[in-house]
Amino acid sequence: MMEAMPYTQSLLSNGRAIGYHSKAEPPTVTMPRLKAMVSGAIGGFLDVAFNFNTQALLDDNLIGQFHSIGWKMVMLGDETWIKLFPRLFTRHDGVSSFYVKDTVQVDQNVTRHLDVELTSNDWDLLILHYLGLDHVGHIGGRYSVLMAPKLKEMDEVIKKIHMSTILHQNSHDKRTLLMIVSDHGMTNGGNHGGSSYEETDSLALVIGLGSRVPNSPLATYDTTFQVDIAPTLALLFGVPIPKNSVGVLIAGIFDSMTDEQLLRAMELNSWQLLRLLQAQLPGVLCVDSPCYDSSHEQGSKIRSCNGNIREKLCCLFSKAVVFHSSLKSKNGTHFISNNIDDIRSTIAAYDDFLRTSTKWLSRKVTDKPLHLLASGVALMLLSCMILLNLLFRTCREVYHAQLEWSPDLNNHNYKWRLDETFTFFAVLVHTFSLGASSMVEEEQYIWHFLTSTIYLIFLRTTIQSLPIGQVSKLFDAVKGQKSYTTSQLCHTNEGIVPRFIDNKSLRWKNQNIYLQFCSIIGVLISGRILRGWHQGGVNWTHLPDISNWLEHAGTLTVKYFQIVSVLLVIGLSSSLYLVRSMKTFVLVVQVSVVISGFLVFLHVTEYENHVAQIVYATLGMTMIGTNLASPWIMPVTNFTTCGSTELNSASLSTELQIESLLLGVSETAYLIGRIYVLCWCLLQLLLQQPVNAVPILLLLLQILATMIYFSTDGPHHKQWVEVAAMYFLGMAGHFGLGNSNNLATVDVAGAYIGISSHSTVLAGILLFIITYASPLLFLLGMTMYVPMKEMKCLLVSQSADLGCYLQRMIGVPCLLPLGLNSVTLTAFTIILLLMRNHLFVWSVFSPKYLYICTATVSVYIGVSLVAATRIYTCSVLFFRTKMFFPKREAFDDSQLANEQCKN
Repeated sequence: MMEAMPYTQSLLSNGRAIGYHSKAEPPTVTMPRLKAMVSGAIGGFLDVAFNFNTQALLDDNLIGQFHSIGWKMVMLGDETWIKLFPRLFTRHDGVSSFYVKDTVQVDQNVTRHLDVELTSNDWDLLILHYLGLDHVGHIGGRYSVLMAPKLKEMDEVIKKIHMSTILHQNSHDKRTLLMIVSDHGMTNGGNHGGSSYEETDSLALVIGLGSRVPNSPLATYDTTFQVDIAPTLALLFGVPIPKNSVGVLIAGIFDSMTDEQLLRAMELNSWQLLRLLQAQLPGVLCVDSPCYDSSHEQGSKIRSCNGNIREKLCCLFSKAVVFHSSLKSKNGTHFISNNIDDIRSTIAAYDDFLRTSTKWLSRKVTDKPLHLLASGVALMLLSCMILLNLLFRTCREVYHAQLEWSPDLNNHNYKWRLDETFTFFAVLVHTFSLGASSMVEEEQYIWHFLTSTIYLIFLRTTIQSLPIGQVSKLFDAVKGQKSYTTSQLCHTNEGIVPRFIDNKSLRWKNQNIYLQFCSIIGVLISGRILRGWHQGGVNWTHLPDISNWLEHAGTLTVKYFQIVSVLLVIGLSSSLYLVRSMKTFVLVVQVSVVISGFLVFLHVTEYENHVAQIVYATLGMTMIGTNLASPWIMPVTNFTTCGSTELNSASLSTELQIESLLLGVSETAYLIGRIYVLCWCLLQLLLQQPVNAVPILLLLLQILATMIYFSTDGPHHKQWVEVAAMYFLGMAGHFGLGNSNNLATVDVAGAYIGISSHSTVLAGILLFIITYASPLLFLLGMTMYVPMKEMKCLLVSQSADLGCYLQRMIGVPCLLPLGLNSVTLTAFTIILLLMRNHLFVWSVFSPKYLYICTATVSVYIGVSLVAATRIYTCSVLFFRTKMFFPKREAFDDSQLANEQCKN
């Protein structure tokens, strides 16, 4: 887009400007990049979090140095500057940098002051921070239709400043420097935060130096670093270099100065870095260095600088000092050397020391005390082992309880089955893969493989469960199924079954297996589409995918798929009618869901902020209202009947209370879980990028199909295997929505839907909801999964009580996600400690660690919500059951058994 900035290109072509590729260190977000440019120091990855709540910069910096010598400074634009340097600006007018929907007013707010400020003479430093270009990228990507007009607008601003009188003053003491920089680059999608070339390649353009014009069509030098800006400006304006700066002066900017001035600047920069080295390497005084011999001439006294880093750095510094001293002794205080080779050798010696020092300091400045890190890892490992021990004990108790009602599990009491073995090794494979940087970059392939494989194993188990000779009839449609009402069901030792078992029972069983088969096929097909929707990772992002195809097809095509997805999600709310006990209440809830869906549909077509705010309120009230009210509205009835014959009234005691409680909890939990899932999907359809509407629908279909498979009579799996399969689905869906382990894929634009002004808390919550949409969806699905699976077990258990039920429905479904996340967090912490000196520690491992930490928060939120919902539901229904049934004398097991219905 060079043609979009013709004036700036003309300045470069005629040598009136010098341009650099200014390399930014990750994380490539605004606040740490500003700190690097004004202090020369390298920040950490925690600055990503601080970027949303900027605090005052306490380190030594250029702005503080300018203020200390009495400069008057004016700041217009991004309010991050005002937060970093409070009370240092004479005038300022800040705007929020996070409201990315605004691409016009955010820049006009800066430009409207420009004419006044350019004619004022009461300031020494004017900072203009334009945000519109960054916001255009977040909304439409690097190649947005808004990009060229915005670049043209910036070109006009540069032209106005350059053409103003302040840049044409002839007084040598009143020369003005115009420096144009960018804090970071952006990916093709317009995001940033990671370490790719597109994100770290930023701009440094200098106008007004009167420098020597290089012999090239464009005055563009090689790559420099953002931390080099601080010492360069400090030396240009005669203020001390910030003491923690690891930057090196940009030599090309000093071309207009004399050789003496250049060497003096390099000398000052070298002494400043030497002080940092002495703080890191005590005893580095560089006195009596063995790298030179004062008894010889300059050309023969220098030996190669080898040895350890301490000796090498000291040798390089001493070499530069010797060369510089030799020039001074030959030419006096103000030397003019006719020997260009001596000057070049001195400059090269200083440059060697500066480059070697800054490279070592950049790596050393991020080192932390190893013993403290090891202590933290030991505590994490201990807590992980305690959690895994608790999970193991819970799984063993649940398994023994399942043996009472699942004969096919009993046949495999002493050996692991294929699904269990694979799940165990899947966790190990994923954990060990985190030790390879390339596997971290392409983690989505691991999750897609694990998910598809575990469901293929389920498919194999389903087919094997068919009777001999029935496999060929698997795809035959089953017709004429008899519908059984409540009065036709009996409570037997085999669970709730039809009263009359005829020759159609086998056909019924085959139909259940057919339903399971179709459910698994649906999950696999949806997973394959999700796999091809986004080309995530790093190495194959250039390959075509479905999302790119849709975007190239046009906005109308994307909107069409988005509208269809919204309508289908609304249509799936009709499944709420499966809850037969609270028809009026269910109807009210369904109407609320439909209204929310219609509002989402309206927002998709109109993009109105106030509509989004109404959606937030409607979905929130629907979820909270359903959760609070349904346990009180659920009728507590007697379900233990056989035909029209009531059981002996004396048997309506503890056994009947438990049965009524479990049935009430089952329907209530199904309703609450279904509302959680539907409302969450509608919320994601509102917040996610339009191209992600179909993946949200596919995730909803996956979770519903999984519920059908796990709740239908047929082959049974251990509970921990089923929960792990749902966890795998959630992680595969996370990457299927376009997420990765690169900070650049975080969708910042969606975090401001429905927000009229910037709010760090609200935007942060919405950003978290968008990023972890899939893992939280499947965790919320646990609310629906637990009672559907455990009902049959507890209805036939001879020792079932409220405590037993709470243990089974909260134990494994809540502890297993915590355990899997704990293993990942602990293992990757150890890996990060071992890889702290790795080449990709900042570009690959550190962003992944941030993702794991935030994923831990999402798991705890999801698990806590599931546990709180189940405990509240059980407590209310248990209280109502106690009030409904009078206390009666318990009967022994033989009397209760004689009173049960017979087949």
